[in-house]
Amino acid sequence: MSAGTRVFKKSSPNGKITAYLGKRDYIDHISYTDPIDGVVLIDPEYIKDRKVFVKLLCAFRYGREDLDVLGLTFRKDFCSISLQVFPPLSDDHKKPKTRLQERLIKKLGEHAYPFFVEIPKDSPCSVTLQPAPGDTGKPCGVDYELKTYVSEDNDDKIHKRNSVRLAIRKVQFAPDKKGRQPTAEIQKQFLMSDKPLCLEATLDKDLYYHGETIGVNVQVTNNSSKTVKKIKISVRQLADICLFSNAQYKCPVAVLDADDQVAPSSTLCKVYQICPLLGNNKDKRGLALDGQLKHEDTNLASSTILKEGIPKENLGIIVRYKVKVKLTLGGLGGEVCVELPVTLMHSKPVDAEPSSSAMSPNKSDENKAEGESKSEESSSSIDHNLISFDANIARQDDDIVFEDFARMRLQGETGNQRKKTE
Repeated sequence: MSAGTRVFKKSSPNGKITAYLGKRDYIDHISYTDPIDGVVLIDPEYIKDRKVFVKLLCAFRYGREDLDVLGLTFRKDFCSISLQVFPPLSDDHKKPKTRLQERLIKKLGEHAYPFFVEIPKDSPCSVTLQPAPGDTGKPCGVDYELKTYVSEDNDDKIHKRNSVRLAIRKVQFAPDKKGRQPTAEIQKQFLMSDKPLCLEATLDKDLYYHGETIGVNVQVTNNSSKTVKKIKISVRQLADICLFSNAQYKCPVAVLDADDQVAPSSTLCKVYQICPLLGNNKDKRGLALDGQLKHEDTNLASSTILKEGIPKENLGIIVRYKVKVKLTLGGLGGEVCVELPVTLMHSKPVDAEPSSSAMSPNKSDENKAEGESKSEESSSSIDHNLISFDANIARQDDDIVFEDFARMRLQGETGNQRKKTE
């Protein structure tokens, strides 16, 4: 891990404005969401009497961009927030700056201006629907875009040559509170049998992390005259598309076929291991994935944590997972099935604690000294996707590593993929 603070930057095509962000993932803590704090570096000779604005857009695209004709776009906007960065408004100097903004302004000079954007609490998390092989253009799903542009007025048309577009994500992590242990039981009677067949399935916990193996405890008590020929375990993704009308898409993301048989008047108790991974589902169009910024970090979409008081129409795509256990019986016995809900998410990283910028100015000042002492104690923090801090506070002001704000790609990708822009 490189020493210093990694900061992402991106310049406009004409190079007259440059936007800087400390991270690209903003965490939804349920009660609030990490705010976007960044800096814009401008060329005052080019700007002259014009203004510089920052706009946050959140939209759900449900159709290909090449189908947008005659002013009809296949997208639904969830939020649009604009603010003026330059020239600064009269009360801008009163707003407290984050430590990163202070360091960037010191390093970039007098023509660097801070901005601070609050992400709405009721806005959805970033979700991408996996395109089919060969599909081009922007994929469908919920995405966030931060635009920085030069204009006479906020409502004027945005020109590509003097604007910067940054793709960011709003993400959720696994909650600290654990839920009940999932369990399900079913009995099935048969015409020619006095006693039923009983199926019971249990998971050892309700929440699993991406890449973690799920242990499914299956107990079959067969008091009937039928024989269980096969046992099938599957994990299914259920994506509720909350648009103009609700629609649900089901897709198996992991399947395990076992040839275990249960004869009449016998029992079976066994733990089956199954692991849902995106690598085994690359060819499934419409599969919900976490918002794509860095291709190698993409995984199956995390389960959506529902909030009280927020309509489902504002959530875009609600993702859930279920484990299904199915017994196939011989002699025209049919099938016996049970389903168990399971939560699939990322673990909360150690650096995902509430940032000082999300607190009130008073609390930020009170906790500043405490936060600096904690950063000195942690000599090796986990570099989660975006940003890492040097433990030596004395050298931090001069130890900033700038990285181009562009999607990082996997080695061995096709030429067409390399031509896609962020």
